[in-house]
Amino acid sequence: MAMTFDPFAELDRLAGSVLSSRSNLRVMPVDLYRDADRYVLNADLPGIDPGSVDIDVDGQLLTIRAQRTAGGIEGAKWLTQERPAGSFLRQFSIGEGVDTSGISASYDNGVLSVVLPVSERAKPRKVEVQSVRHDSDVQPAIRS
Repeated sequence: MAMTFDPFAELDRLAGSVLSSRSNLRVMPVDLYRDADRYVLNADLPGIDPGSVDIDVDGQLLTIRAQRTAGGIEGAKWLTQERPAGSFLRQFSIGEGVDTSGISASYDNGVLSVVLPVSERAKPRKVEVQSVRHDSDVQPAIRS
């Protein structure tokens, strides 16, 4: 039976508890996948000023914050306003299998991409099996 290591086991636990208690926070949909020796998190943040995006790591907690300002057109009478403005927040428990010092991020066409490299100690590796000789396996030297 193969066991897999999932450093994102509590992916939405923290975000769910924060979002339920703070109704002014907006949804930030994400995709998360593993690609070889890294995890890639893509978050939809269309219309966000890249300068408002804040990503920090505190221990094993990754926090993404962003801000979208409302389109303030003076004198306009809004007929519908469906694009949410305000604060966006997501938090992820990243586990100990991530190299937090190597995390990088980029923002392109409304998608924030965060790359989380797998730490060296969490990467799969081969274990060499060594042969152990016991004293009973050793033939005594014949003396004349």
